[in-house]
Amino acid sequence: MTNDHSTDAVDPGTAEKDPADWTTGDEPMTGPQRSYLETLLQQAGQDAPENLDAMTKAEASKRIDELQDATGRGN
Repeated sequence: MTNDHSTDAVDPGTAEKDPADWTTGDEPMTGPQRSYLETLLQQAGQDAPENLDAMTKAEASKRIDELQDATGRGN
């Protein structure tokens, strides 16, 4: 008996979920998110946004994604 595991199938357990759909997305961003966000902002030559202290997990995640694209660290 063989197991046919298709490489084309997407494992729903590993699929990325939109931060807007996170159940904890409205919570304050985590310490690691803040640290990484600050690092990316510095690498991108950008100032921290005025609302940095009030960012939610979802907002921070979206901004991190944008900055990863801008700095080339996302790939």
